[in-house]
Amino acid sequence: MFHVDFCMRTWHTFRLRDSQLQGGMHYMELTYAQKREIFENGFVKLPGVVPRVMVDVALRAINSSVGEGMNPDDMVTFRSRSYCPELQREPVITDLLSKTPAWLLAESAIGAGKIKPATGGQIALRFPTMQDPPRKPGGHLDGMHSPNNGVPKGVIRNFTMLVGVYLSDVPNPYSGNFTVWPGTHHIYEGYFREHGPESLLNGMPPVELPKPQQITGKAGDAIFCHYQVAHGAAPNASPHTRYAIFFRLRHIEHDDFRPEAMTDIWLDWEGMRDIMGRGE
Repeated sequence: MFHVDFCMRTWHTFRLRDSQLQGGMHYMELTYAQKREIFENGFVKLPGVVPRVMVDVALRAINSSVGEGMNPDDMVTFRSRSYCPELQREPVITDLLSKTPAWLLAESAIGAGKIKPATGGQIALRFPTMQDPPRKPGGHLDGMHSPNNGVPKGVIRNFTMLVGVYLSDVPNPYSGNFTVWPGTHHIYEGYFREHGPESLLNGMPPVELPKPQQITGKAGDAIFCHYQVAHGAAPNASPHTRYAIFFRLRHIEHDDFRPEAMTDIWLDWEGMRDIMGRGE
């Protein structure tokens, strides 16, 4: 696990409970305000969760892989699934979650010991576009079939939490930003209660969406996002490639498809019960 000295440098951002130690380390958890942000908006940005040294090791491995060349015929699959697939399950990627505060912080929302092991991460690169002006971002829910994402037709693969880790600075909009439509987890919950979770097989629900938010940040920042928040990647009109890793976390009782979690969006989130109890 991560070192105590790193925890102490981040005590002002997250809640440290000295009375609880995990493997000799301080137990870290999201603050009430951070949980409230997840409850209301469906996501929260957590600055500086991943140490720079781990970011640099991951970047070196990714750039080394990219430098070996990529088959142009594979690019559409890489964009939908992951670049550098040979690295997805390697510690240089998985340690960004499992050996940083990100894991304990996720457990503080979903429940201690309640998350299935994350065996791999999606390596998501967004290269600069020459389109001017860039197109507007488009949103989706994960786990829906598309021709190149590996999800079979007639199947929904929902999960609990999407964890994103920026490996490069994303200081401005239209830089390949992870983009969210705040509050859509509540909107889709209502829709799926009325029409059923399987209605997602017909495409994205035809509901009015709020204004999207393009999340800026620095290398090492993490983003926790509820599965049921519409999200996407903004076009990258900057001169720099955007590097990010995404992990899809499931509660231990959540298999590939748990439809009841789409109509009860906090079913998997045991650590959010204190928020639920203080008024919805």
